[in-house]
Amino acid sequence: MYPQPRGIETFTRKVTATASHLVGPLADPSSNHYHNAMAEVHKQLKRPGIQRSMFSMAKTTPTDMVRSRFSTSEIQTRALSYLSDDMLQQIPDNENSYSLFQGFQASFPELNEVGKKHRRRVSRGRKMIEDTPRTPDGPRHLQSLKKERSSLMHELEMLGIRKNMASVEIREIDNKIANLHGMRRIILERLAGLEQEEALLEHDIVDMETRIEDAQLLVDEAESIAADTPTRDDDDDLVTEKAADDFMSQSVYEKLPSASSTPSKPKRHKIIKRKSLPVLHEHLEPGTAIREIKAHGDNITAIDFDVPFGTMVSAGLDDMVKVWDLNAGRCIGVLEGHIASVRALQLEDNFLATGGADATIRLWDLSKAHYDPQGDLAEDEEDGIAFENPDDQPVEPPAGSMADCPLFSLEAHMDQITALHFRGDVLVSGSADKTLRHWDLEKGRCVQTLDVMWAAAQASASMGSAEGAWRQTSRGTSSSADFVGALQVFDSALACGTADGMVRLWDLRSGQVSRSLVGHTGPVTCLQFDDVHLVTGSLDRSIRIWDLRTGSIFDAFAYDNPITSMMFDSRRIVSAAQEDVVKVYDKLESRQWECGAGITQAEEDKTPAIVEHVRIKEGYMVEGRQDGIVGVWKC
Repeated sequence: MYPQPRGIETFTRKVTATASHLVGPLADPSSNHYHNAMAEVHKQLKRPGIQRSMFSMAKTTPTDMVRSRFSTSEIQTRALSYLSDDMLQQIPDNENSYSLFQGFQASFPELNEVGKKHRRRVSRGRKMIEDTPRTPDGPRHLQSLKKERSSLMHELEMLGIRKNMASVEIREIDNKIANLHGMRRIILERLAGLEQEEALLEHDIVDMETRIEDAQLLVDEAESIAADTPTRDDDDDLVTEKAADDFMSQSVYEKLPSASSTPSKPKRHKIIKRKSLPVLHEHLEPGTAIREIKAHGDNITAIDFDVPFGTMVSAGLDDMVKVWDLNAGRCIGVLEGHIASVRALQLEDNFLATGGADATIRLWDLSKAHYDPQGDLAEDEEDGIAFENPDDQPVEPPAGSMADCPLFSLEAHMDQITALHFRGDVLVSGSADKTLRHWDLEKGRCVQTLDVMWAAAQASASMGSAEGAWRQTSRGTSSSADFVGALQVFDSALACGTADGMVRLWDLRSGQVSRSLVGHTGPVTCLQFDDVHLVTGSLDRSIRIWDLRTGSIFDAFAYDNPITSMMFDSRRIVSAAQEDVVKVYDKLESRQWECGAGITQAEEDKTPAIVEHVRIKEGYMVEGRQDGIVGVWKC
């Protein structure tokens, strides 16, 4: 319970100068300050650990403890505080070379002395030049100068300490930012998994709805058959039974599907438009590569998609039209029907229109396609989602998955289809036969033919000059560019860009050109309009924004190469300009930047192929290249 005799002897030898204060009579009331303080911690001193800390401290500072006028609480704290050797060895490293007290001293007087320091800095130069006498007036002046120097040196030292503290805080913030980036990456992966599960669940819901419809159809047929069955006559049971047998053999067995007559096909999910839109791409950094797909073996000729991570359709010079699941990066199926490559296509909801070099337009209903993403992914993926195709090889689509998709074909053009657009039940197509055709999708026939050359001649005759006539552009020729480069329809309004660099606005009700926009010096290859503006791209290496209210040019952008494809959403205008990157113009920030494999693969000394076509919706961009690769990006 009490200290060992050897320990007491050691402690006594260390405090020989103050032994009388420890063991002598307490004549002076102030001399018992130490005894009073230690008496309160007498119980704690009985503990072996406290005894060791007490003797360890007594070896170093016995005089300070006994002779000093420390407060009672400080003496108690020094007596009771004890850190083990293990804790002292595990003190974390700190890049700050200054103590906590120095940091407090450097930062605490900052608020009270801001005004004084500012006044001293302003008047320091004047004071030392004007107020300082050239001849010192004795030791007092020398002392004041030294005092001022000490003050300045102290201030300089405090500034150095504050600079070091600021540097340490910056490094701590950088570490926190790095940790937050890691947490953000983990949560993004979690969000990607949730959206993958969401897509699979939606397909399961569609499959369940299909089964419910089939079951309900069978129930309705059975009820109708029961209602149409004649009442059996009790007097003629045999005749009635025979008639019933004949009716069942002719009615029920003809209406219900038979296992012998109908080949059994596995139940597959139908493709529908996503009920819940994905949000993963909204949290990715602009310019982030989401996916890369080896879609075709040759140049991409047309591409379109419906929603982010939804359904994509691509066409290439390999004469194939493929449907893709962007969420899984897998091919759903191949659309068969065109006998030549498809030059133009549009995907709207579940309906697809394709126009090919065989001068035909075909309509497809992709909701009738059969595809089970869960079954296909289960072969390769056990946890998570696949963002890349294995070895960059296209995945073989399910056999017969698109057999029920064709609706009908439109045949009236005499040459290849180079542009088309539909909205509602109205479709307009442009062809190399120099005509535009207006189609009624409900009746499936052409209701109007617009001759571009005739319209140009009529404009020339009405204006009395050659200004409205067909003109040869300075950049690009008719042989190197499509005659009808792009078009878009909205109700009865039609915008069309042609190889003469003209943008004509048509009224489908009258079949006449209501306005012609002159400005491009090369064939127009792409266009898109909204309520106010019309954006056009041309082989003259420019993109022009027109004001539809006045018909004048609102803005224009020049590029180094011809523009082959362009599209805009609510914020960005993206364009393909014969480079391995996509040109992006941010309308809100009024800045231009580049996005694509040409930037991300430059560090790997790779040279991606030229981008031919680009599409964007809600910051989700898809681009098709000359080597048949489709890239998906956050833009």
